Amino acid sequence: MAKVFRISVNVPPEFLDRMMDTITDAIDTPYPGYERAFGYFPVTGTWRSLEGSNPYKGKVGEIEIADEMRLEFIVLEKNLKIAVAAIREVHPYEEPAIDIVEIIDWHSLE
Repeated sequence: MAKVFRISVNVPPEFLDRMMDTITDAIDTPYPGYERAFGYFPVTGTWRSLEGSNPYKGKVGEIEIADEMRLEFIVLEKNLKIAVAAIREVHPYEEPAIDIVEIIDWHSLE
């Protein structure tokens, strides 16, 4: 059984559909018979941009609070780097917080 991973990333709401489409086009589906399988929910992100950064939102040195969408999806190990590249292609932030966690594929328990 191939290794699978959950990727989670916060994204501005206006980038959500483009992000899902770009990822779908880039990776093999981990779910036979289904594609564009994502979960998302609203979150609030906060950060302070430091000197030398070029923030998408907010000003250097000031705390920014933004409405974001938390996007989560499953990816096969062979597509892990491809999925991250797809996120980086669309994401407007200089440093998107991309969380990657190896998970147990429930099919392996059957």
